[in-house]
Amino acid sequence: MDRFNAMRVFTRIVELGGFAKAADSLQLPRASVTILIKQLEGHLGVQLLQRTTRQISLTLDGAAYYPRCVRLLADLEETEAVFSAARHNPKGLLRVDMPAGGGRLVVIPALPQFTARYPLIELEIGLNDRPVDLIREGVDCVLRGGSSLDDSLVARPLVMLDQVTCASPDYLQRQGTPRCLADLPEHQMVEYVSSSGKRFGLEFVVDGQVQPINLPKHVSVNSADGYLAACEAGYGLVQTPYYHVARQLKEGRLIEVLREEPPPGMPLTALYPPHRQLSRRVRVFVDWMVELCAQPGNGFSRETQTVL
Repeated sequence: MDRFNAMRVFTRIVELGGFAKAADSLQLPRASVTILIKQLEGHLGVQLLQRTTRQISLTLDGAAYYPRCVRLLADLEETEAVFSAARHNPKGLLRVDMPAGGGRLVVIPALPQFTARYPLIELEIGLNDRPVDLIREGVDCVLRGGSSLDDSLVARPLVMLDQVTCASPDYLQRQGTPRCLADLPEHQMVEYVSSSGKRFGLEFVVDGQVQPINLPKHVSVNSADGYLAACEAGYGLVQTPYYHVARQLKEGRLIEVLREEPPPGMPLTALYPPHRQLSRRVRVFVDWMVELCAQPGNGFSRETQTVL
């Protein structure tokens, strides 16, 4: 039995919550995964996983063994990288999750730069506006906008995103264009609802302080694309990162308002579990994202940007 391979299988089962998912993730036959776990448990003399028809759970021994496996595998990967070509040309599968708009409009169009530099890394990209459980879903790194971050994860600040307030031409023709915050009581907004149920109104920076403003609304939406679609349909004001509406503003489908009363910037951050802090694949991807965010005209910001 290859104990390190068995540990990899064990940790992936824990992370993905099942034998079949782990087998597919590692591109192994499902029977091989089952055999490796049985051999590992036999070698240790303990049961690591409690199997039922509905779910897989850790035993007490398994819960104690799992973090040790994670640390050993991370150390092994880093050690091998130091003394192999992988130090300069890392290889393997890297699972990354990011907001749908930022991924579609900015990151994926720039990815040829990354794959040309690291041709042996295979990327699996998820585009989501929902929080992702990195451990349970087997994700190596996520990009997230906003300030509500998970303290249990390693955070690497990337860039401060410019945000804009905008509305459709039809809405502004009906309701008038707000010239200052005092005009807002005559207006409506589209409300954004996160996957956790948190509701977001409008925010403006006034005398260096963030001032929240909630307006009447007819529509609440739980996706970024739907949020903008409701705005284009004339349901009111929205606030969003500039990159997400750059094309609509250029084409006149949306119009920016209250430019002298800007929304606060939105931090974009790379997050990854502590046990992947030494992963060469994660490290080079995050370093590349820092480079991308520092490039003029990267797509994330308006004319200029503030790099954190």
